[in-house]
Parts: sequence; structure tokens; C-alpha cells
Amino acid sequence: MKGKIMSFRRGKTKIHIRHMIIEVDGVKTIKDAKALFGKEVSWKSPAGKVINGKITSSHGSKGLVRVAFEKGLPGQSLNDSVEVK
Repeated sequence: MKGKIMSFRRGKTKIHIRHMIIEVDGVKTIKDAKALFGKEVSWKSPAGKVINGKITSSHGSKGLVRVAFEKGLPGQSLNDSVEVK
């Protein structure tokens, strides 16, 4: 399955660089998003380095999910695609 990185997880004063908000293709509701909890996600950098993460929870009511990566992603990853395994 493919997905798209939408944003960093943000608070009022802090940006969590390890947590990203992702839109997965074909997922439009919270119920669909809950079926993805625990799945692995990988992002491949332009240099070929792969950073893996895991879907931890849903975000909002439109089917977006929150992913915790093993290390922080760079800003160039925004609007880039990811692979949901």
C-alpha cells in the first residue's frame, strides 16, 4: 500500500520530529485507519537510505494515521510517498 507524508506531529509549542501524519491511499474513515495499527511503514530517501516506522494511532476523523519512525525524518520528506507493509 502507498501513503503520503502530510506533516510532522505538532503541538502548540513543539514539533515531534519522529512522528509524522500520513494519508494512506484508500483509507477515508477512522474505522479503516484502525485496521492499520501496528503495520510497518518505510520511507526511502533520495540517497537510498531507508527509515522504518510503525503506525501507532489515528489522527482526526478523515482516516489519517500517526506513524512513529525510528529516527527523525528530514523536512524534504514532506509530501513524499511511503510504503505501508
